[in-house]
Amino acid sequence: MGKSALRWILPGLLAAVLLYFSLRGVEWGRVWSTIVGAQWQFLIFAALITSGASFLRSLRWRVLLNAAAHFDVMTVFWATMAGYLGNNFLPARAGEVVRSFIISSRSSLTRTYVLTTALSERMMDAIALVLWSSVVLIGVHPKPDWLDKVSRTAATAAGAGLLAVIVLPHTGNLCAIVIRRLPLPHGIREKLLHFAEQILLGLKTFHNPKRFAAFSSLTVLIWSCDALSMMVGSRALGLNLSFPVASLLVCGMGLGSALPSTPGYVGIYQFVGVSVLVPFGVSKDATLAFVLLIQAMGYSVVLALGLPALFRFQGWRQAVAKRGVGDGG
Repeated sequence: MGKSALRWILPGLLAAVLLYFSLRGVEWGRVWSTIVGAQWQFLIFAALITSGASFLRSLRWRVLLNAAAHFDVMTVFWATMAGYLGNNFLPARAGEVVRSFIISSRSSLTRTYVLTTALSERMMDAIALVLWSSVVLIGVHPKPDWLDKVSRTAATAAGAGLLAVIVLPHTGNLCAIVIRRLPLPHGIREKLLHFAEQILLGLKTFHNPKRFAAFSSLTVLIWSCDALSMMVGSRALGLNLSFPVASLLVCGMGLGSALPSTPGYVGIYQFVGVSVLVPFGVSKDATLAFVLLIQAMGYSVVLALGLPALFRFQGWRQAVAKRGVGDGG
């Protein structure tokens, strides 16, 4: 009960603090009039681009999953969207567990292995964002101080994460020796050995050159689509963001989403938007209107695609319950 409450309290406090700094001095009348005057055709186009990026994300995850099984494209797509729906409405990124459960229930793969691929995908995303933000920051002026500092700190963490992906899969024997020497009951020790084996197997999916090249190419395409969606969405309010500034905003939101957050990243996205766009001459009122519209658009896309995914998941769960096993990989 204590842990469950902490999952809500910590992100809630952070959201409250960030909202306080983001909303100071805002004229809500102007924010509302800006939203009402938006050209909705641009937002619809941006939503289509975002939907396409979500589909590309499912293709990228499928690259990792197909290292140990074979999944059709739509199965992974619906599982991905169900997971994103969970991330938008549940704390602690519980959607990662949701999509991992769906995939494991459709195959002989363990939940630990599938969850490792999902979390590894997120970690590689963070590494890519750090690299991208570092490149973008070279040619962008003025540089938001906080993002410059966070990017440097995150670069160290990203380097450590990349090193872990490279090294850990080669430490299977060492991990097994260490675990076997632990003073644990036999049953727990065997479960821990199996757990470690599945994690290392999931990380090893990146060691195939063709698989890594496909994953990297899709990552570049995905984040480019996200930046394009920001550019098109900004046209709805007459902001006309350039690709570098839109990329910087995407990087800021991506890095900010790694923080403990409320569902939908309330507070974090507002703070990032104000911190990134105001230095480029965008008013705080227009920035908040834009962020609110982008969040609403994101929720709409996830709901439109995530609810049918959950409906399909209900059918999968019933089928698994009848058979008692997944239907193979």
